[in-house]
Amino acid sequence: MKIVVLAGGTSTERDVSIVSGTQVCKALRSKGHQAILLDVFCGREGLQAEMAFAQEYDVEREAAYIRSFNDSMETLKTERREFFGPGVLDLCREADVVFLALHGACGEDGRIQAAFDLLGITYTGSGYLGSALAMDKTITKQMFRENGVPTPASVIVEKTDAPGSAAELGVELPCVVKTACGGSSVGVYIVNTEEEFSEAIENGFTYENKLIVEQYIRGKEYTVGVIDGEAYPVVEIAPITGFYDYKNKYQAGSTIETCPAPLSDALTKKMQEIALKAYHTLHLESYARMDFMMDEKGGIYCLEANTLPGMTPTSLLPQEAAAVGMTFADLCEKLIEVSKR
Repeated sequence: MKIVVLAGGTSTERDVSIVSGTQVCKALRSKGHQAILLDVFCGREGLQAEMAFAQEYDVEREAAYIRSFNDSMETLKTERREFFGPGVLDLCREADVVFLALHGACGEDGRIQAAFDLLGITYTGSGYLGSALAMDKTITKQMFRENGVPTPASVIVEKTDAPGSAAELGVELPCVVKTACGGSSVGVYIVNTEEEFSEAIENGFTYENKLIVEQYIRGKEYTVGVIDGEAYPVVEIAPITGFYDYKNKYQAGSTIETCPAPLSDALTKKMQEIALKAYHTLHLESYARMDFMMDEKGGIYCLEANTLPGMTPTSLLPQEAAAVGMTFADLCEKLIEVSKR
C-alpha cells in the first residue's frame, strides 16, 4: 500500500510525534509498504507523488528534515494562515491510507479527521467526534460521570476567573492541576501546598486558558489499550521518581513498566471492562488507550483517553501488543486494518 505517515505538527508534543512517525514508517516499510514520513504542517515543497512513493527512501533523513524546522516553529506559526503544509493534501489524496502519528492539538483533536472526512481521505484512528470529545478532558470527565465511568472528582478553572487558592475552590490538598487539552503530561502538576497550587495555576495558564483541578488519587498507575473493541493486557506504570510526567514517559530507564500488570484476574477484568466502557462512552473507533489510577483500597479511576497513543520505542500500546505476541510492525498493520472505513 501507499501510506503517508503524518507526524510533527504544531503541538507541544511535536518531538514525540516525530519519533512515533519515524518508528511507524520504518515498520511499515519493513512490511513492504510504500510508506513515507511527512510533517503535516511543514510539508515537502515540490515533492510529486510518483517520486514520493518510490522504492528508495531514507526514513531517518526525512525525520532529520522534519526536525530542522523545530527551532523556527513559533515563527512559522505566526507567518502561516493555512495549517496543511506544501504538498500534504495532494500526497494524502494519493495514498491508500494516512497513518496519523500526530499527538496533541491539531492532530488528535478531531480537526484533521474532519477535514479528511470531507476530502475522502482514509486515515487511522477515531473519527472527528470521538477525537474531539477525548481531547478536551473537561468534556471527557463530564461524559464519564454521566455514563458511570469512575473518574476523579474535579473542578474546571478558567483563566478569566483564576482562583487564589485551592481552599477557595473547596479542593483538598494534595491535588492535581492540569491543562484541559494537553498531552504527554505537559502542563500537569502534583500540588502539595497552597504555594505550589498558585505556581501550578500560573504555569498551567501559559499553555491553555482552561485548567482542571483534580482529586489526587494515591496509588498506582495503569493503562489499557483497546483495539477494534477488544481490551488488551493491562500495563502497570511505576516511575522510579515522581509521577508519570513527560521525562518519565520518554526517557528510557525512568519508569518500570510491567505488562501484563501483576493484578488479580478480577481486577484485570474490571479495569479492562472500564476501559471498554470509556472507549464506547466517548464514541471512539479503531483504537485508543485509557489511563487509570488505582487507589490503595483497589478503587479504579479512569483519568483520560488517548486517541492516538504514542508509538515510540518506550510507548505503552506496543508493549501491550507484544504481550499477546504481536510485533511492532504487525501492530502498525493491525491499526491500519481496523481503521480503514
